[in-house]
Amino acid sequence: MTAFAPLIDPFARPIQYLRVSVTDRCDFRCTYCMSEHMTFLPKKELLSLEELDRMCSAFIGLGVEKLRITGGEPLVRKGIMTFFEAMSRHLESGALRELTLTTNGSQLVKYSNDLASLGVKRINVSLDTLDEAKFAEITRWGRLPQVLRGIDAAKEAGLRVKINVVAIKGFNEDELFNIVDWCAREDHDLTFIEVMPMGEMGEETRLDQYWPLKDLRATLAERFTLTELSENTGGPARYVRLEETGQKIGFITPLTHNFCESCNRVRLTCTGELFMCLGQEDNADLRAPLRASESDDLLIAAIREAITHKPKGHDFDYSRQKVKGQMTRHMSHTGG
Repeated sequence: MTAFAPLIDPFARPIQYLRVSVTDRCDFRCTYCMSEHMTFLPKKELLSLEELDRMCSAFIGLGVEKLRITGGEPLVRKGIMTFFEAMSRHLESGALRELTLTTNGSQLVKYSNDLASLGVKRINVSLDTLDEAKFAEITRWGRLPQVLRGIDAAKEAGLRVKINVVAIKGFNEDELFNIVDWCAREDHDLTFIEVMPMGEMGEETRLDQYWPLKDLRATLAERFTLTELSENTGGPARYVRLEETGQKIGFITPLTHNFCESCNRVRLTCTGELFMCLGQEDNADLRAPLRASESDDLLIAAIREAITHKPKGHDFDYSRQKVKGQMTRHMSHTGG
C-alpha cells in the first residue's frame, strides 16, 4: 500500500497504535460496563466491515503498526473473520507489526484457530472472577465454563493469553491469590485494572466498588516479593515481577497520568469517531469524510487534522463526563 508521511502529534509523539471498536454489541452485560437492557446503534450508523478495512488501512498507511480490535465483544460481529482476513494482508506485507484483540472469551472455541492462522499472536481476555456463580452475577448473561473452554482453545491454537481483571472491592478481593496462582499454573500473563469510580451506572453504583491498586499491590506483597520492572509499552500498564513465581503482573490505574508522555495511541469507535485521548471528550468524525468519497484523500486529511488536537495528557472530570458504558474496559484495552 502507499505509505504517507507518518502521523506525529503536536508533542512529537508518533501515532503507531490504533484501537478499533468493531461493534457496540456484546453477549454479556457486565454490571460496571452496560445496563442490562441496552439500546444498540442502528446498523446504518455503524461502519461496515469494508469501511472498517478502508479506515484501518488508511491509518496503517500513515504509520500505525499495532491494531487492537475491541467492542463490545468483537467476535459477535457478523462476518468479523473477513475483517481479520483483510487486516492480515498488512501483516504479510510488513506494514502492520501486530494484530490483536480484546475479548470476553465467549467465542474463542469457535474462532481461535482462525485467528491464529490469520497472524494473531496474542489476545487479552477480560475475566474478573474464577467463581462460576459470581461470574454469572457480574456478567448477567455470561457462563464461566464457556469462557474457560475458550481460553483453553486459544492456548491450543498457539495464542498467548493475557488475563485482564478489573479490581472490584467486595467482589473479587478474596480471589486475588487464586487468580494469580491460576495464571501461574496456566502460564497466562495478568493485568489488574482499577475500576473507575464514576458514581451510578444504570442500576449499579461504582463508588463503593473502588479498590485502589496500591492496596491490591500491598496485599500481593504480603505473599510475594515484588520487583518493579522498567518495561514501558507506551501504554498505561506498569509492571512488577513476582520473584517467587517469575510472573509479570501489570497494573493499570486510569486516573493517573503515568503514561501520557509516551502515549502513541488513538481510539476509533464503531461509528467512525476518533478519540485522540481516552481521558478527553474531544473527538473527530471520520465517517463523514470516509463516506463522502471513494478516494481516501478526504479521510487522510481528516485523520491528520484530528491528530493535531491530541492533548499532552488526559483529564478525567467526572462532573462533566457523560459515561455511556465500557470506559473501564476501554482503559483495559489500552494495556499491552
